Amino acid sequence: MEAKFQIFLILLAALAGTAYVARRIDVAPAILSLLAGIALAFVPGMPTVELPPELVLLVVLPPLIYSASVAMSWREFRGNLRIITLLAVGCVIFTACLVATATHYLIGLPWGVGFLLGAIVAPPDVVAPLAIARRLGLPRRMLVVLEGEGLANDATTLILYRFAVVAISTGAFSLPKAAGTFAAILACELAFGLFVGWLSLRLRHRARDPQVEITLSLLTPYVAYLIPEHFGGSGIIATVACGLYIGWNGPLLISAATRLQGIFFWDLMIYLIEGLLFLLTGFQMRLLLEKSKAFPFDDIMLASALVAVVIVVARFAWVYPAIYLPRFFSPALRKSDPAPNWRWTFVVAFTGVRGAVSLAAALALPFALPSGEGFPSRDLILFVAFNVILVTLVGFGLGLPVVVKLLGMGRTGREEVVAEHEAEIAARREALAAALASLDAMTDDRELSDEVVKLLRARHETRSGQLPDGLDPDNEGASALGTDLVRELIAAERKFIHVQLRDGKITDESRRRIERDLDLEEASIANREYRTLPL
Repeated sequence: MEAKFQIFLILLAALAGTAYVARRIDVAPAILSLLAGIALAFVPGMPTVELPPELVLLVVLPPLIYSASVAMSWREFRGNLRIITLLAVGCVIFTACLVATATHYLIGLPWGVGFLLGAIVAPPDVVAPLAIARRLGLPRRMLVVLEGEGLANDATTLILYRFAVVAISTGAFSLPKAAGTFAAILACELAFGLFVGWLSLRLRHRARDPQVEITLSLLTPYVAYLIPEHFGGSGIIATVACGLYIGWNGPLLISAATRLQGIFFWDLMIYLIEGLLFLLTGFQMRLLLEKSKAFPFDDIMLASALVAVVIVVARFAWVYPAIYLPRFFSPALRKSDPAPNWRWTFVVAFTGVRGAVSLAAALALPFALPSGEGFPSRDLILFVAFNVILVTLVGFGLGLPVVVKLLGMGRTGREEVVAEHEAEIAARREALAAALASLDAMTDDRELSDEVVKLLRARHETRSGQLPDGLDPDNEGASALGTDLVRELIAAERKFIHVQLRDGKITDESRRRIERDLDLEEASIANREYRTLPL
């Protein structure tokens, strides 16, 4: 037990170190975490750390999927549902079939094993590419499509994966039955996920206690995921539906105190989960090398290279028709939603990084068939899946910034950020105007004292004065200087309060209340900080 805890502490130290280095050299933390995990696995004296598949599929995946779903806008998800479905369902099935065909005819894998391998490596990850893409300032719609695909494609993969395992284990497969099962799982999980989201919000609204509400929020993704998974579904579709429902309906039912504390809680938890997941994924290299001795090294590398090439070719071969063919056959769609340029499509196709879900699915393969024979090519599938993750994460992860820069896609994203901030400033002003109109109505309808009205109007004027007139680059320097000066004033207050505490003029409880107000003010300044990005 002590040794496991020491390994956990080593992983936390490695996570903090890789995050610091990644920020200094401007590289995605997921890439360095994976490489650090590989390096740690071969440190002399380091015990073998096996990543239990149930840890990813049952413990780690639900909160990751749920958190991303809550953060996603239902309006934007619905507006891009066509392309998200084509990628999350169509591209995964197409890739799995292409991998099965290539591995069957070129390296002689049985059809069932090839299709199983294809299902495992087909889905792009939702974590790593989004972390890289957001840093590059890509267009908003591209990020929505990539995130929506990453959320939904794991469900397709796990369903195909189970069909393939059953087919290999029993030697029987019925396409009509599989299609009907897939449709039934989709419908049932959507309904169940929406119900869990509705129930969770009502329970949290009745609780009216931040600690209880955050605990319920932590339970929510597991309820949405584990129950459908227990009855043979994927669990992911229900979790996504639940997260989207809560993200869209939650703002009016979740209290401010819960929201503030919940944001910090979930940010830290997701940061730890994602970092430790990639570290543990890297740790599997040593274990996989030990298991791969049953296969010739040349065969393993040939299979890995073949599958890596096939999944890249399959994604490009699918993405372009998926984006352009519907508009070619539908003039109405072409008019309402013009096709993006080829650079936009190329970046979407290029962002095909595989992640820990693929490795977890490979690790979850049974060791033996019902007849007692060993599961065919299990270790080969494991090693190929890991190599594909390594190649796509490191290769595409490091290559994506170069591709985005060469194609000039970052400029479009930065222009969208400026437009988004300008719209936000306008919305804030209109909201303050609506509040002022409500104050006028309150003054007319209620017997409010002049002091109360004066106080409320002063609050309104203060908040109005904090908004910039616009995002004019000429005023950016003055705005930044003003923000820095406010931070200095807050720091001066903190020092004075500390002196008051040290001299015994205030209690620790008073100091904590004052510090909380200063913390909220400083966080509010950061939240309203509009910087014009270089174009």
